[in-house]
Amino acid sequence: MKEVEIYTDGACSGNPGPGGWGAVLLYNGHRKEISGYGGQTTNQRMEIKAAVEALKALNEHCRVRLYSDSAYVVNAFRKDWFSAWERNGWLNSRKEPVMNQDLWRELLDQSRRHRVTWVKVKGHSGNALNDRCDALAREEIEKKAPGIIRGKNP
Repeated sequence: MKEVEIYTDGACSGNPGPGGWGAVLLYNGHRKEISGYGGQTTNQRMEIKAAVEALKALNEHCRVRLYSDSAYVVNAFRKDWFSAWERNGWLNSRKEPVMNQDLWRELLDQSRRHRVTWVKVKGHSGNALNDRCDALAREEIEKKAPGIIRGKNP
């Protein structure tokens, strides 16, 4: 089984606001960068979307180490929140619909295609690949909503 390392990150200018996601996939000396844009969205949606799209980019069943600075994403798997969500009809502990359920379901489906180990990394702490994912996400925002980030708002 192929072993792949994936770094992911999401960004949002405003919350909600224009968002972007980025991922770096590493396999056997090869590197692939992917990214995308989300219109009126949230940071959490972009964090989840980054992981979804990165796993979708894999063409076959792989052993994956997926690095994310989102405790929300990592803990959903490490603490197996999905079991309770599915058992309770996708309601959270407060009996409210799970936020971002569409993306969570897609991420759960994608993660079941692979053997994923979820690794929490500290964001904006000098981890070069996490920083690159953040840059990819922000570049997407800047391309689609120029001037919205880095103090360029009117």
